[in-house]
Amino acid sequence: MNSVQAELFKVLGVESRIRIIELLKQKGSLCVNELSGILGISPSAVSQHLKALRYAGLVRNELKGYWLPYEVDPAALGKCRELLSEVCSCGCEGTGQIRESTLGKAGDKLALLKKYERELEKQLKEVRNRIEGMEEKV
Repeated sequence: MNSVQAELFKVLGVESRIRIIELLKQKGSLCVNELSGILGISPSAVSQHLKALRYAGLVRNELKGYWLPYEVDPAALGKCRELLSEVCSCGCEGTGQIRESTLGKAGDKLALLKKYERELEKQLKEVRNRIEGMEEKV
């Protein structure tokens, strides 16, 4: 692992930063004060997290009048996904699917499958919410 990859993992190792990325993915462009209100942390803390995310190239901003909204950089998130797939040892090869070899090694196969089912349900709920949000805009 090179130092750029290690820095990326450091940036993503903070829960508030992951939450910021998720909010920006779900809601689109948001300003510091909007993120602060949603997250329940100070605007100063949000700004520091955004600075780290911007430095890592995961979010970008563009001045619009008096506002400075932030948004995720989809290409950077794609590269991040590729990096995680390279270092992931679960055997899914980036698909997110449980491989038979992983299932075969599991002590409690039923518990593993139920956990996977919960993860998939959560992802499906997020996709449905995004679809509903897009349909409301139309």
